[in-house]
Amino acid sequence: MTRFPDVDEDDLARLHRDLAARAAADGLLDVAYRTVDSPVGTLLLARTSVGLVRVAFGVQDHDAVLTALASTVSPRVLEAPEQLDDVARELDEYFTGRRTTFDLPLDLQLLRGFRRDVVLHLPDIAYGHTASYAEMAGLAGSPRAVRAVGTACALNPLPVVLPCHRVVRSDGSPGQYAGGAAAKLTLLDLETRVGVAA
Repeated sequence: MTRFPDVDEDDLARLHRDLAARAAADGLLDVAYRTVDSPVGTLLLARTSVGLVRVAFGVQDHDAVLTALASTVSPRVLEAPEQLDDVARELDEYFTGRRTTFDLPLDLQLLRGFRRDVVLHLPDIAYGHTASYAEMAGLAGSPRAVRAVGTACALNPLPVVLPCHRVVRSDGSPGQYAGGAAAKLTLLDLETRVGVAA
């Protein structure tokens, strides 16, 4: 990135905020994004005018996620942190144990078919509880589609908010997770500790 010695970093930040605000006001901002720090690493948050469309873990390569959003949703993608203040606030409340459900508008355009059916049932798993992949297959209407449930959870575009971390193997072991095994265990442990304290 080229540095201009006469340009102040605060001025650049202000100019970027103004650009994002004008793009949004003129209907030129289709996907706004920001990153937030969390106990499970840096999360990328992206929203459309409909609602939150993507949450991605650092291990999922944020640049690749943004490229995918540009090709599947719209090429008009811009970092606009203020557009996601409500999402950042609710996530902070969740990670500090002050929130057990999310009240955010969601854009589910990245979900189709059986994957959508599975992901829409994730909030049915109560905070601090888990369900097996087999139980989720039953909830989604295809009791034998256990592997497909695993794929749906792995490709969930809104992890944490739509809690695929609560889906575990039948023997109670955590299973795989898009954010990595440590992230899944952190989320499950958080919910267990908060649930016990409540």
